[in-house]
Amino acid sequence: MTVPIKAAIDKIPGGMMLIPLLLGAVIHTFAPGAGSFFGSFTGAFFTGLAPILAVFFFCLGATLEVRSTPYIMKKGGVLLGSKIAFAALIGIVAGRILGEAPIEGGFFAGLSVLAIVAALNDTNGGLYISLMGQYGRKKDAGAYSIMSLESGPFLTMVTLGIAGLAAFPWQALVGAILPLALGMLVGNLDPKMRALLAPAVPAMVPFLGLALGLTINLTSVVDAGLLGILLGLFVVLGGGLVLFLADKISGGDGVAGLAAATTAGNAALVPAIVAEANPIYAPAAETATVLVAASTVVTAILCPVITSAWSRRVNRNTQNAPAEDTPPDETPSPAHAETAPTPAASRAHHALPPT
Repeated sequence: MTVPIKAAIDKIPGGMMLIPLLLGAVIHTFAPGAGSFFGSFTGAFFTGLAPILAVFFFCLGATLEVRSTPYIMKKGGVLLGSKIAFAALIGIVAGRILGEAPIEGGFFAGLSVLAIVAALNDTNGGLYISLMGQYGRKKDAGAYSIMSLESGPFLTMVTLGIAGLAAFPWQALVGAILPLALGMLVGNLDPKMRALLAPAVPAMVPFLGLALGLTINLTSVVDAGLLGILLGLFVVLGGGLVLFLADKISGGDGVAGLAAATTAGNAALVPAIVAEANPIYAPAAETATVLVAASTVVTAILCPVITSAWSRRVNRNTQNAPAEDTPPDETPSPAHAETAPTPAASRAHHALPPT
């Protein structure tokens, strides 16, 4: 007898990250001493998020090819640059109002600059590639090979520094990007190493989610519910407008820009890493993690709806955007996505009303 565990998880937006994260949060909430009770490898896993992340980003870096076509460099650069610039602008404005600490009372209790910037800075690669396969152009899907450079805490750290908030020592900044950079070096020097390491990226996602969940108390999830939805709406609508205009200005039809207006499941890992690098952000880290995770779900639900609606307007005579043949090197490896889209996941994104 077999149980379709993966098929069931794939039906949930960002499920490979979110389901293990929720499981870990349940364990941490109701059995906070489980790690020390079991000890050994099990106990180490309860506090092992940082080394798991280091391996994950190294493997992810190995999938990124330095050699790209000019079109992919242009499209990916425009979308990446627009996303970073918008996050920096919002970070500067919010930083002047909030500072490093989260809001302590009222409806916006728990909201912080850390949560906002982390939610804006990282695109859901699996969903982007899936949407471009359904509604966009293949060569636009290839742009994610450039956009995936936003993965990890580096850009969030830089953005917080630009916003005039507490900066990070240069060693922390280098350390945040070093695994990704070394992975890129190894993967580009030897394609066989890329082929070896690439499959580890999607395989590690549920372990990252579980390790992160083991740091979250579910009482904070209840407190952040509606606020997380609003943060996701801001990413989809505010960030989507900026990316849409950037895509149009660069010669696109806007579909790629709208498809990039999401929060990656991996982004939920960023607040904890940032707090570890600079303890001044520790008070904001737990609620920021919950808010970013909520934004991941909200954007995964709304982004496909908005993208498909705009695609139908652009291409009134066909449901899907025109598919253009492109060389193989213009299509990114599925390993670039934090949840590589399977056919079942792709159908779920398209068929279910939430996605």
